[in-house]
Amino acid sequence: MKRRTFITLLGGAAAWPLAARAQRTERVKRIGIQSTLAADDAVAQTRNAAFFQALQQLGWTIGRNVQLDARWGSIDRNISRRYAAELVALAPNVILATGSMTVGPLLQTTRDIPIVFVHVADPVAAGFVQSLSHPGGNATGFTQYEYGVTAKWLELLKQIAPGVSRVAVFREAAIRSGIGQFTAIQAVAPSLGVEVSPLNIADAAEIERAVAAFARTPNGGLIVTGSGPAVRHRELIVALAGRHRLPTVYFDRAFVAGGGLCSYGPDLVEQYRQAAGYVDRILKGEKPADLPVQAPTKYELVINLKTATALGLDLPPTLLARADEVIE
Repeated sequence: MKRRTFITLLGGAAAWPLAARAQRTERVKRIGIQSTLAADDAVAQTRNAAFFQALQQLGWTIGRNVQLDARWGSIDRNISRRYAAELVALAPNVILATGSMTVGPLLQTTRDIPIVFVHVADPVAAGFVQSLSHPGGNATGFTQYEYGVTAKWLELLKQIAPGVSRVAVFREAAIRSGIGQFTAIQAVAPSLGVEVSPLNIADAAEIERAVAAFARTPNGGLIVTGSGPAVRHRELIVALAGRHRLPTVYFDRAFVAGGGLCSYGPDLVEQYRQAAGYVDRILKGEKPADLPVQAPTKYELVINLKTATALGLDLPPTLLARADEVIE
């Protein structure tokens, strides 16, 4: 789906033409979307295009038998709560929610409207579902990864840059998964001879100051854990890592495609295609409580060889052979 077409689609969803409203029948379903990313964000467009395309393949066409109500860019907790209340007031048949920052406020607002979530690290610990196999409430969806996987980011960083002895971990401390990811990394740090410290993701100016201060001492590296704000500030984070010559491992391929060094994680775009399947089943009468939460089955290692060369890193041939994708 091309960028112009996607933006046009979103514009139509935000202000539905009166003529289309008049032509609706009772068969039209309403899908709500709440995302931490802005509507014009390139990553958001790619992910949502996959969701819309999968919906269309399942027989749902926006403007014909389904209406879209969307709220974008809810990285602030107060805004997220307001958007959740606005969406629930519209009484959609199902809501697609991206990340813990959106799921929490939605579940505080409604226990009736079905919610399908994506990119949530630990929905059980967060209280979103009773268990992965039996969600038990009005929410189900797709987990981002287990916390144990995040420890591999530090192991990977040491393979790429053996001289690294200090690592700053970007996290979002306001959500449970931000703390959980850092804790898992911290647990393996002593065995790798690395000192780790958290960098709480805030606004752009604070991110720039924090990275500059960390880079003043040698032998440093970065890990960027999963969160909406990290994706939103990804261009700045990648630029700072390059400017200060800090080897960095990211949780998502989008950072590496934008010039980052390396990522290890699931295909997050695929989760949106899978989410469309759950939305389809709910619109046809199934209950979220009966749809198990699904975990990723494959993790991808992506390496940007051009960035490695710019940082003066000589990557082990065995690591390059393991990579699912090498960007040159």
